[in-house]
Amino acid sequence: MRWVRKHLLTGYAILAFGYLMLPVAVVILFSFNAPAGRFNYVWEGFTLDNWIHWDAVPGIRDAVVKSLEVGIVSTIAATALGTVLALAIVRHRFRGRGFVNVLVFLPMSTPEIVLGASLLTMFLQAQVVTGFVTIFIAHVMFIVSYVVVTVKARLIDFDRHLEEAAMDLGAGEWTTFRLITLPLLAPAILSAALLGFALSIDDFVITYFVAGSTTTFPLFVWGAARVSVPPQVNVIASAIFLVSVLFMVGNVLWGLRASRRSREPLPQALPIPEALPQPEAA
Repeated sequence: MRWVRKHLLTGYAILAFGYLMLPVAVVILFSFNAPAGRFNYVWEGFTLDNWIHWDAVPGIRDAVVKSLEVGIVSTIAATALGTVLALAIVRHRFRGRGFVNVLVFLPMSTPEIVLGASLLTMFLQAQVVTGFVTIFIAHVMFIVSYVVVTVKARLIDFDRHLEEAAMDLGAGEWTTFRLITLPLLAPAILSAALLGFALSIDDFVITYFVAGSTTTFPLFVWGAARVSVPPQVNVIASAIFLVSVLFMVGNVLWGLRASRRSREPLPQALPIPEALPQPEAA
Protein backbone atom coordinates (compact mmCIF):
# COMPACT_ATOMS: atom_id res chain seq x y z
CA MET A 1 0.00 0.00 0.00
CA ARG A 2 2.90 2.35 0.65
CA TRP A 3 4.16 1.78 -2.90
CA VAL A 4 0.65 2.32 -4.28
CA ARG A 5 0.20 5.60 -2.41
CA LYS A 6 3.61 6.78 -3.59
CA HIS A 7 2.92 6.09 -7.28
CA LEU A 8 -0.85 6.66 -7.40
CA LEU A 9 -0.64 10.23 -8.67
CA THR A 10 1.96 9.30 -11.29
CA GLY A 11 -0.16 6.41 -12.56
CA TYR A 12 -3.25 8.62 -12.69
CA ALA A 13 -1.34 11.28 -14.65
CA ILE A 14 -0.11 8.68 -17.15
CA LEU A 15 -3.64 7.32 -17.65
CA ALA A 16 -5.08 10.82 -18.08
CA PHE A 17 -2.37 11.78 -20.57
CA GLY A 18 -2.89 8.53 -22.50
CA TYR A 19 -6.64 9.16 -22.62
CA LEU A 20 -6.06 12.64 -24.06
CA MET A 21 -3.49 11.44 -26.61
CA LEU A 22 -5.47 8.41 -27.80
CA PRO A 23 -7.55 10.31 -30.41
CA VAL A 24 -4.39 12.05 -31.68
CA ALA A 25 -2.66 8.67 -32.00
CA VAL A 26 -5.62 7.36 -34.03
CA VAL A 27 -5.45 10.39 -36.34
CA ILE A 28 -1.72 9.87 -36.93
CA LEU A 29 -2.17 6.11 -37.42
CA PHE A 30 -4.91 6.49 -40.02
CA SER A 31 -2.83 9.01 -41.96
CA PHE A 32 -0.87 5.93 -43.13
CA ASN A 33 -4.02 4.00 -44.04
CA ALA A 34 -4.93 2.94 -47.58
CA PRO A 35 -8.75 2.93 -47.51
CA ALA A 36 -10.63 0.97 -50.13
CA GLY A 37 -13.50 3.47 -50.31
CA ARG A 38 -14.05 7.18 -49.83
CA PHE A 39 -14.12 7.09 -46.04
CA ASN A 40 -11.01 6.59 -43.92
CA TYR A 41 -12.73 4.78 -41.06
CA VAL A 42 -11.51 1.17 -41.38
CA TRP A 43 -7.88 0.09 -41.41
CA GLU A 44 -7.02 -1.51 -44.77
CA GLY A 45 -3.23 -1.40 -44.99
CA PHE A 46 -0.10 0.67 -44.47
CA THR A 47 1.05 3.17 -47.12
CA LEU A 48 3.19 6.29 -47.42
CA ASP A 49 1.39 7.60 -50.50
CA ASN A 50 -0.86 9.81 -48.39
CA TRP A 51 2.15 11.73 -47.05
CA ILE A 52 3.90 11.85 -50.42
CA HIS A 53 0.77 13.07 -52.25
CA TRP A 54 -0.76 15.11 -49.41
CA ASP A 55 -2.31 17.59 -51.87
CA ALA A 56 -3.88 14.99 -54.15
CA VAL A 57 -7.38 15.95 -53.02
CA PRO A 58 -8.67 18.96 -55.02
CA GLY A 59 -8.89 22.11 -52.94
CA ILE A 60 -6.98 20.89 -49.91
CA ARG A 61 -3.76 22.77 -50.76
CA ASP A 62 -5.58 26.11 -51.10
CA ALA A 63 -7.45 25.49 -47.84
CA VAL A 64 -4.23 24.73 -45.94
CA VAL A 65 -2.45 27.77 -47.38
CA LYS A 66 -5.39 30.01 -46.48
CA SER A 67 -5.48 28.66 -42.91
CA LEU A 68 -1.74 29.26 -42.52
CA GLU A 69 -2.04 32.80 -43.87
CA VAL A 70 -4.91 33.65 -41.53
CA GLY A 71 -3.21 31.97 -38.57
CA ILE A 72 0.15 33.69 -39.03
CA VAL A 73 -1.22 37.20 -39.67
CA SER A 74 -3.83 37.09 -36.91
CA THR A 75 -1.36 35.58 -34.42
CA ILE A 76 1.22 38.30 -35.03
CA ALA A 77 -1.37 41.07 -34.66
CA ALA A 78 -3.04 39.53 -31.60
CA THR A 79 0.29 38.80 -29.89
CA ALA A 80 1.50 42.38 -30.32
CA LEU A 81 -1.82 43.85 -29.18
CA GLY A 82 -2.24 41.41 -26.29
CA THR A 83 1.28 41.97 -24.97
CA VAL A 84 0.84 45.74 -24.88
CA LEU A 85 -2.59 45.33 -23.28
CA ALA A 86 -1.19 43.02 -20.59
CA LEU A 87 1.57 45.52 -19.82
CA ALA A 88 -1.01 48.29 -19.48
CA ILE A 89 -3.29 46.28 -17.19
CA VAL A 90 -0.54 45.01 -14.87
CA ARG A 91 1.75 48.05 -14.66
CA HIS A 92 -0.52 51.06 -14.96
CA ARG A 93 -3.47 52.48 -13.08
CA PHE A 94 -6.06 54.15 -15.29
CA ARG A 95 -9.77 54.83 -15.29
CA GLY A 96 -11.74 51.79 -16.50
CA ARG A 97 -8.96 49.32 -15.70
CA GLY A 98 -11.37 46.90 -14.02
CA PHE A 99 -13.78 47.10 -16.96
CA VAL A 100 -10.95 46.34 -19.40
CA ASN A 101 -9.97 43.35 -17.26
CA VAL A 102 -13.52 41.99 -17.50
CA LEU A 103 -13.73 42.82 -21.19
CA VAL A 104 -10.63 40.75 -21.91
CA PHE A 105 -12.29 37.60 -20.53
CA LEU A 106 -15.57 38.01 -22.43
CA PRO A 107 -14.42 36.34 -25.70
CA MET A 108 -13.14 33.39 -23.66
CA SER A 109 -16.40 32.92 -21.76
CA THR A 110 -18.87 33.63 -24.57
CA PRO A 111 -20.00 30.62 -26.69
CA GLU A 112 -18.38 30.62 -30.11
CA ILE A 113 -21.70 30.36 -31.93
CA VAL A 114 -22.84 33.57 -30.21
CA LEU A 115 -19.60 35.34 -31.15
CA GLY A 116 -19.85 34.15 -34.74
CA ALA A 117 -23.47 35.23 -35.15
CA SER A 118 -22.79 38.60 -33.50
CA LEU A 119 -19.77 39.29 -35.70
CA LEU A 120 -21.72 38.35 -38.82
CA THR A 121 -24.51 40.73 -37.80
CA MET A 122 -21.99 43.52 -37.20
CA PHE A 123 -20.30 42.99 -40.57
CA LEU A 124 -23.62 42.89 -42.40
CA GLN A 125 -24.81 46.08 -40.68
CA ALA A 126 -21.53 47.78 -41.61
CA GLN A 127 -21.86 46.41 -45.18
CA VAL A 128 -18.46 44.72 -44.96
CA VAL A 129 -17.92 41.91 -47.46
CA THR A 130 -17.09 38.73 -45.58
CA GLY A 131 -13.85 37.03 -46.51
CA PHE A 132 -10.20 37.02 -45.48
CA VAL A 133 -10.37 40.41 -43.72
CA THR A 134 -13.40 39.48 -41.60
CA ILE A 135 -11.79 36.16 -40.62
CA PHE A 136 -8.67 38.08 -39.60
CA ILE A 137 -10.67 40.52 -37.45
CA ALA A 138 -12.62 37.70 -35.79
CA HIS A 139 -9.53 35.63 -35.03
CA VAL A 140 -7.63 38.57 -33.56
CA MET A 141 -10.64 39.32 -31.36
CA PHE A 142 -10.66 35.95 -29.58
CA ILE A 143 -6.90 35.23 -29.72
CA VAL A 144 -5.98 38.47 -27.96
CA SER A 145 -7.74 37.32 -24.78
CA TYR A 146 -5.53 34.24 -24.47
CA VAL A 147 -2.43 36.32 -25.17
CA VAL A 148 -3.33 38.79 -22.43
CA VAL A 149 -3.96 36.02 -19.89
CA THR A 150 -0.67 34.25 -20.71
CA VAL A 151 1.56 37.34 -20.70
CA LYS A 152 -0.24 38.78 -17.67
CA ALA A 153 0.60 35.68 -15.63
CA ARG A 154 4.30 36.19 -16.41
CA LEU A 155 4.19 39.90 -15.65
CA ILE A 156 2.73 39.34 -12.18
CA ASP A 157 5.86 37.39 -11.16
CA PHE A 158 8.22 39.71 -13.02
CA ASP A 159 11.08 41.12 -10.95
CA ARG A 160 10.93 44.89 -11.47
CA HIS A 161 14.29 45.33 -9.72
CA LEU A 162 16.03 44.18 -12.91
CA GLU A 163 14.53 47.07 -14.85
CA GLU A 164 15.31 49.51 -12.04
CA ALA A 165 18.92 48.33 -11.97
CA ALA A 166 19.25 48.84 -15.72
CA MET A 167 17.81 52.35 -15.52
CA ASP A 168 20.07 53.18 -12.56
CA LEU A 169 23.02 52.25 -14.77
CA GLY A 170 21.95 54.78 -17.37
CA ALA A 171 19.65 52.84 -19.70
CA GLY A 172 16.62 54.67 -21.03
CA GLU A 173 13.06 53.33 -20.99
CA TRP A 174 13.20 51.96 -24.54
CA THR A 175 16.65 50.42 -24.01
CA THR A 176 15.49 48.79 -20.77
CA PHE A 177 12.40 47.38 -22.47
CA ARG A 178 14.41 46.09 -25.44
CA LEU A 179 17.30 44.56 -23.52
CA ILE A 180 15.71 43.55 -20.20
CA THR A 181 11.91 43.37 -20.28
CA LEU A 182 11.35 41.88 -23.72
CA PRO A 183 13.92 39.04 -23.43
CA LEU A 184 12.49 38.02 -20.06
CA LEU A 185 8.95 38.09 -21.42
CA ALA A 186 9.90 36.31 -24.66
CA PRO A 187 9.08 32.73 -23.48
CA ALA A 188 5.61 33.81 -22.32
CA ILE A 189 5.02 35.80 -25.52
CA LEU A 190 6.07 32.82 -27.64
CA SER A 191 3.80 30.51 -25.64
CA ALA A 192 0.91 32.90 -26.17
CA ALA A 193 1.68 33.09 -29.89
CA LEU A 194 1.76 29.30 -30.24
CA LEU A 195 -1.54 29.00 -28.37
CA GLY A 196 -3.09 31.71 -30.51
CA PHE A 197 -1.91 30.10 -33.74
CA ALA A 198 -3.32 26.73 -32.67
CA LEU A 199 -6.67 28.34 -31.83
CA SER A 200 -6.76 30.21 -35.14
CA ILE A 201 -5.90 27.29 -37.38
CA ASP A 202 -8.35 25.04 -35.50
CA ASP A 203 -11.35 27.38 -35.34
CA PHE A 204 -14.46 26.35 -37.23
CA VAL A 205 -17.57 27.87 -35.64
CA ILE A 206 -16.62 31.56 -35.74
CA THR A 207 -14.89 31.17 -39.10
CA TYR A 208 -17.98 29.52 -40.57
CA PHE A 209 -20.05 32.63 -39.89
CA VAL A 210 -17.59 35.23 -41.20
CA ALA A 211 -15.71 33.34 -43.95
CA GLY A 212 -17.95 34.15 -46.89
CA SER A 213 -16.46 32.41 -49.93
CA THR A 214 -13.08 31.87 -48.26
CA THR A 215 -12.34 28.24 -47.34
CA THR A 216 -9.97 27.42 -44.52
CA PHE A 217 -8.83 23.91 -43.61
CA PRO A 218 -11.52 23.29 -40.93
CA LEU A 219 -14.20 24.44 -43.37
CA PHE A 220 -12.75 22.17 -46.04
CA VAL A 221 -12.85 19.18 -43.68
CA TRP A 222 -16.44 19.94 -42.74
CA GLY A 223 -17.47 20.18 -46.39
CA ALA A 224 -15.56 17.06 -47.43
CA ALA A 225 -16.91 14.96 -44.53
CA ARG A 226 -20.37 14.95 -46.11
CA VAL A 227 -19.19 12.99 -49.15
CA SER A 228 -15.80 11.51 -48.19
CA VAL A 229 -13.00 11.63 -45.64
CA PRO A 230 -9.70 11.26 -47.52
CA PRO A 231 -6.62 10.18 -45.53
CA GLN A 232 -4.89 13.40 -46.63
CA VAL A 233 -7.01 15.16 -43.99
CA ASN A 234 -5.31 13.01 -41.35
CA VAL A 235 -1.94 13.83 -42.90
CA ILE A 236 -2.48 17.59 -42.60
CA ALA A 237 -3.80 17.26 -39.06
CA SER A 238 -0.85 15.07 -38.04
CA ALA A 239 1.66 17.48 -39.58
CA ILE A 240 0.11 20.46 -37.77
CA PHE A 241 0.17 18.55 -34.48
CA LEU A 242 3.78 17.42 -34.84
CA VAL A 243 5.03 20.88 -35.84
CA SER A 244 3.17 22.41 -32.89
CA VAL A 245 4.73 19.88 -30.52
CA LEU A 246 8.20 20.67 -31.85
CA PHE A 247 7.66 24.40 -31.33
CA MET A 248 6.31 23.84 -27.81
CA VAL A 249 9.21 21.59 -26.85
CA GLY A 250 11.64 24.18 -28.21
CA ASN A 251 9.89 26.91 -26.23
CA VAL A 252 10.06 24.84 -23.02
CA LEU A 253 13.76 24.12 -23.53
CA TRP A 254 14.39 27.79 -24.24
CA GLY A 255 12.58 28.78 -21.04
CA LEU A 256 14.49 26.21 -18.99
CA ARG A 257 17.79 27.41 -20.42
CA ALA A 258 16.94 31.03 -19.67
CA SER A 259 15.87 30.11 -16.13
CA ARG A 260 19.08 28.13 -15.58
CA ARG A 261 21.21 31.01 -16.83
CA SER A 262 19.41 33.46 -14.54
CA ARG A 263 20.28 31.28 -11.52
CA GLU A 264 23.96 31.03 -12.37
CA PRO A 265 26.18 32.95 -9.93
CA LEU A 266 27.67 36.14 -11.21
CA PRO A 267 31.37 36.03 -11.99
CA GLN A 268 33.55 37.31 -9.21
CA ALA A 269 35.21 40.62 -9.69
CA LEU A 270 38.72 40.42 -11.05
CA PRO A 271 41.43 41.37 -8.55
CA ILE A 272 42.78 44.86 -8.98
CA PRO A 273 46.42 44.65 -10.07
CA GLU A 274 48.98 46.28 -7.81
CA ALA A 275 50.62 49.46 -8.98
CA LEU A 276 53.59 48.90 -11.18
CA PRO A 277 56.94 49.97 -9.65
CA GLN A 278 58.05 53.36 -10.85
CA PRO A 279 61.49 53.53 -12.51
CA GLU A 280 64.16 55.13 -10.36
CA ALA A 281 65.38 58.55 -11.31
CA ALA A 282 68.69 58.60 -13.15
